[in-house]
This record gives sequence, structure tokens and C-alpha cells, in this order.
Amino acid sequence: MNDNKEQDHWLARPSTIRKLWWVFSAVLALTVVAQVFIYVKGYFGADGWFGFGAVFGFLSCLAMVLFAKGLGFFLKRDEDYYAAGDDDV
Repeated sequence: MNDNKEQDHWLARPSTIRKLWWVFSAVLALTVVAQVFIYVKGYFGADGWFGFGAVFGFLSCLAMVLFAKGLGFFLKRDEDYYAAGDDDV
């Protein structure tokens, strides 16, 4: 690993990551607050609720992560999966 912190890529530095979290959180909060000033017409009833897009996006992301974890559980192989067949050759 590289001991010199100044040579790390700017996106890998902990200070930059912390700043990006703050910026992205502020942008997301502003988009939710913007719904106070901008009328959102819902087509299905629930999609007209305040902050629906943020909640729906979060729950969709959570569902995708959980689905990927479950899929990985069924598709994973042992560590020696490829090396196991080397004895026959």
C-alpha cells in the first residue's frame, strides 16, 4: 500500500469522500424541499405524496442490494472451484 497520503487519488482520500457525502446529501435534501414549491401531479395516487420520489428511490435501491446479495448467495462458488478440476489433467 502507498504510505504517502498525498499521492492517493483525490477520490480515494477520506476528506474528499466526507465532502462528497455532504454535497450529495445537500443536493438530495434540496430536491425534496423543492417539492414544496413545485407541484407534482401524481398519476397513481401515492406518487403525489410529499417526498415519494426519495422514499421510492431509497426502497428501490435497498431492494436491488438485497436481491443482489440473495442472488450472490445462490451463485457463489467455493474458493477452490477452478482449482478442484486440476487433479484430473
